[in-house]
Amino acid sequence: LLGTGDAIGTPKVGCDCETCQAMVAAGRSRLRTSLLIETEGKHILVESSPDLRQQLLRACSPHIDAVIWSHGHYDHFIGFGEFYRVQKIPPTYAAPPVMDYCSRYLHFLSYDKNPIPAYEPFDLFGLTLTLFEVNHPPVYTCGLLIEHDDITVVYTSDTKEDIPEASRDLLRSHDIDFLFVDGIAPEGYNIDKHMNYAEAIRFARDVGARDYRCVHMSHLVPPGMPHAGYDMETFCW
Repeated sequence: LLGTGDAIGTPKVGCDCETCQAMVAAGRSRLRTSLLIETEGKHILVESSPDLRQQLLRACSPHIDAVIWSHGHYDHFIGFGEFYRVQKIPPTYAAPPVMDYCSRYLHFLSYDKNPIPAYEPFDLFGLTLTLFEVNHPPVYTCGLLIEHDDITVVYTSDTKEDIPEASRDLLRSHDIDFLFVDGIAPEGYNIDKHMNYAEAIRFARDVGARDYRCVHMSHLVPPGMPHAGYDMETFCW
């Protein structure tokens, strides 16, 4: 997990809430949500956040071999420009509407674009990957199903709980070993276009995930919440 925060990150600039004060005092932060996958000596970046430079430095500066975008909100793709003059610009993978949108903003960069329709599996460095539609209006958004041998990992990206039935059926048809799920706020908050913590946990149980971590958390989520992901937390399968 390169980052586990929402669009504005935690601590929030100018905020004196208990969570932000605790994060500042501890020298901790939640950078914008992004995942780094290492497989067969290759590195796949899921989301290129505005914090990408800092995230890659924290991760010991891996060479990135591919980037996958879930949707066209700035906190999920705008950091792609950080590759300029650092390494060869990596190829990108995203659903066609997402690729079209992001590419318009990144017109100043030259890179390979691989539009992949939702629900069509594709292979990348020994992994089988499938984009699936979620519900993050008004922006077309996809989650990601990752398969390797008998291991299945899922990333929901930003979404409400009521995802399309085709996506729910896809997830239920797999034995999900681990789920990274949108959990932007504690139970009781109704944040449009996202799941709160209770909804995220209910979603994880509904699709049968054996284990899970909440990501894309705002400063409303205090430190120490159960099932909260942490920046630079590493998982091995």
